[in-house]
Amino acid sequence: MPDIRNYTLNFGPQHPAAHGVLRLVLELDGEVVERADPHIGLLHRATEKLAESKPFNQSIPYMDRLDYVSMMCNEHAYVMAIERLLGIEPPIRAQYIRVMFDEITRILNHLLWIGTHGLDVGAMTIFLYAFREREDLIDCYEAVTGARMHAAYYRPGGVYRDLPDRMPHYEKSKWHNESQVKGLNSNRQGSLLDFIEDFTSRFPTFVDEYETLLTENRIWKQRTVGIGVVSPERAQNLGFSGPMLRGSGVEWDLRKKQPYEVYDKLDFDIPVGVNGDSYDRYLVRIEEMRQSNHIIKQCVDWLRQNPGPVMLDDHKIAPPQRETMKAEMESLIHHFKHFTESYCVPEGEVYQAVEHPKGEFGIYLVSDGANKPYRMKIRAPGFPHLASMDEMAKGHMLADVVAIIGTQDIVFGEIDR
Repeated sequence: MPDIRNYTLNFGPQHPAAHGVLRLVLELDGEVVERADPHIGLLHRATEKLAESKPFNQSIPYMDRLDYVSMMCNEHAYVMAIERLLGIEPPIRAQYIRVMFDEITRILNHLLWIGTHGLDVGAMTIFLYAFREREDLIDCYEAVTGARMHAAYYRPGGVYRDLPDRMPHYEKSKWHNESQVKGLNSNRQGSLLDFIEDFTSRFPTFVDEYETLLTENRIWKQRTVGIGVVSPERAQNLGFSGPMLRGSGVEWDLRKKQPYEVYDKLDFDIPVGVNGDSYDRYLVRIEEMRQSNHIIKQCVDWLRQNPGPVMLDDHKIAPPQRETMKAEMESLIHHFKHFTESYCVPEGEVYQAVEHPKGEFGIYLVSDGANKPYRMKIRAPGFPHLASMDEMAKGHMLADVVAIIGTQDIVFGEIDR
């Protein structure tokens, strides 16, 4: 009788549940996973190397394209690293705007995560629900930058521009008649802050809807409870951060433990799991959405009461206003120098991390005094999570591999860089 041998299966990169370009080589004994070997690099774009050949301010748009679901959070770490090397601090209003958009980005990330994670394990409705809310938040991105995804909104010294006084309106078309357009524009009559405030008042009800669909759903619990269990000690040893670490019961959040910008002035809680399985990580992210909503409300209230500058007035670092640039020779020179040669950053090295929706996103910059980085290294939160795939999937069934990829919240832009 011939030997019964394990067989090897290629999971991805074309598989829709591989979340982009993951090639997972699985060694299976029947339907039980014996070994999982992630092969990465299929989305490698040499971001760190490209940043070394460009002036500091021209690499900000590259940051959006790392984790292309959490755009502004990536920019935040890079911009703060440059600010620390330059020894500058943005105006307080710019800091509140950054924190508000960080939390909007966190909700955007978690909405995409819950939609795709649900879809991966067979829940279709949650995907449609989550994208309904994403549309409103992406409209906030669009109102403030003109782009729906790749914003390049944060700049060393503040943010690109202040929040707009009016929201774009829907117009009558062959798809929407006049009464439909009136309904769509009902919460767009005021400023961006009014629109965001309206969203924060509606959003907790939407999160309740997601919980109604999933939290006590028998099939959802069967697919997530006890799947991909990681102990607190092992999670720390593996280099986990963010919801992956907090889901295992470790209370670690950079917004509380190493506060940056204005997080120390805001009131919010850190949700922590107990069992370290996929279900606990789901509950942690659900509660994070509620906490982010609470932070956004506080930022909106503060921004209403405190107008002010959103960019430093130092034209060696921040470009001049376009009106002055077109009227004054000196401003024109500043503008030209800023967008061609940029500014020189003092010699030194810095590591700046932010609490990204997926974990600790860090930028390590080395400057040799020139106008471009000598070296840049990106600490992607998803990289150590994916590295634990073999350990998390071993002994589970093939179908559970999909649930584990979902719970890790993998995005390949930042892993392959």
